Amino acid sequence: MLRYVLSMIGFVIGLILFVAICWYLCSLRTWYYYEPLYHVLVLVRDYLILIMTAIILMGWTLITHHYINLPLRYLDEIVDASGKLITSCGEPVRLSDVLVDVEKQLNQFRLQGLQAQALVREAEQRKNDLIIYLAHDLKTPLTSVIGYLSLLRDEPQISPTLRARYTGIALDKALRLEDLIGEFFDITRFNLTTLTLETEQVNLSRMLEQITYEFLPVLSDKGLSWQLDIQPEVQMNCDPDKLQRVFDNLIRNAVNYSYPDTAISLSMKTVEADRAAALTNRSASGALPWIEVTVSNHGKTIPPEKLGRIFEQFFRLDTSRSSSTGGAGLGLAISKEIVELHSGVIQAASAAEEIVFTLWLPQS
Repeated sequence: MLRYVLSMIGFVIGLILFVAICWYLCSLRTWYYYEPLYHVLVLVRDYLILIMTAIILMGWTLITHHYINLPLRYLDEIVDASGKLITSCGEPVRLSDVLVDVEKQLNQFRLQGLQAQALVREAEQRKNDLIIYLAHDLKTPLTSVIGYLSLLRDEPQISPTLRARYTGIALDKALRLEDLIGEFFDITRFNLTTLTLETEQVNLSRMLEQITYEFLPVLSDKGLSWQLDIQPEVQMNCDPDKLQRVFDNLIRNAVNYSYPDTAISLSMKTVEADRAAALTNRSASGALPWIEVTVSNHGKTIPPEKLGRIFEQFFRLDTSRSSSTGGAGLGLAISKEIVELHSGVIQAASAAEEIVFTLWLPQS
């Protein structure tokens, strides 16, 4: 609008100056009646106001038409540029100088779109790779189960000791097969469903004590031990099944990546809301304390580049196709989502051959 008004003022002033200059130049000489231009100049002099009014009206019409169509041209330019963002994100957007702010925003959207596409492609590729790995790992225990069961069928006179050994091996492989099938279901559920909470009042202290007790045989098999520091009688309104899965994932992760003959530490305590807010870089809400749970183990230090991606779905610290520790890379990603659904925060840290997972949950 400002440019429109200035254009109109400039046009009127320019017309007045033009008429004044022409009047001055014509007055410098003597015009005679028999000259053809004389009659034209007389006509212009007699109807000068009318002619100037007509010229101003025509100029106003042209300038108005220009400034009415200008936003439409800019809009067409923006629409074309937006269409190019969808069809081809390779080239940066180029707009008129007056649209430099819009150009910057569109280019920012373009970069965000490229980054989102790269993340989607990377996640899809990781998922496809993991499906291939899991399919390969499914075949191995299944072959073992079939093999040992065939031996038991074909050798009825086998000794009880050997029979028990074959049965134990087949059972271990079948359990591994069950875990792998569960990971396939996790991949499907994580992509097709949204987690929802079914909350109830839970004694979190007893839940952790029970979970750690159930892991004793697993720790014993790997030469590990517990170091527990669980504050008693801590109550919390939460979804117990989903929260139990979080603790199960964190403990299994600690078991899989611990050095032999070391201890896994698990502590749980309540902290003041202000302290929790400072630790999690979040604003404190309400006066109720927060619950801090820490799971730490001694193992190979996680590099910073992997630590920053540890909660991404389908990301695994161990990229090898280990049938004993290789997972689908969903445990920590799902744990993070469950914690955030409880309005909590989960963080990971690693230094000096120690891996520490800490989560904070508002006590409600």
